[in-house]
Amino acid sequence: KILYNHFYAMMSRMKNIYRWGLMRNTRRENLSEHSLETAQIAHALAIINNKRLGGAADPYKAALAAVYHDSTEIITGDMPTPIKYYNSEIKSAYKQIESAAGDSLVNMLPEDFREDFEPIFNPDPETKRLLKAADKLSALIKCIEELKMGNREFEVAEKTIREGIKKLNCPEADIFTEEFIPSFYLSLDEQKEEQQ
Repeated sequence: KILYNHFYAMMSRMKNIYRWGLMRNTRRENLSEHSLETAQIAHALAIINNKRLGGAADPYKAALAAVYHDSTEIITGDMPTPIKYYNSEIKSAYKQIESAAGDSLVNMLPEDFREDFEPIFNPDPETKRLLKAADKLSALIKCIEELKMGNREFEVAEKTIREGIKKLNCPEADIFTEEFIPSFYLSLDEQKEEQQ
């Protein structure tokens, strides 16, 4: 009898999980989109670490960890940040739920895959540092996109996230914010003009 593994079928459900549930969105963002963007940014932060700051981060490890960083939300759903961090009891309980959800997902993998996923689901401190910054930068980009559409619902979130990025004391995120974030405020035509 063939034993079916459900891991990748579950991963495909990331596109059904929508973020920013308490906010009025001009365009809904799903978990797959956010994970791809976070992976691209984490990859860039690791390159900045290596090329600009003399570090030795692994861009591929950072990108892959980012692909899966919110996959537990397939099981838990996306809990809005104000609720998730409302108080220490809720934060602690959510961490336990998140951990159980992660174990549940890993247990869907074939036995011989599991050791390869261990560093993805539990990244080393350096990768985790870059991943946290990339996650916040992706959230900032979402705020910018909503504000460009005239949605003032994201004004406070944009300021809070910018402050959160500064508080990380992550030079890679500071460089990314300075060099890459301004372009998100431009239209496609303006971006093309800048390149010429």
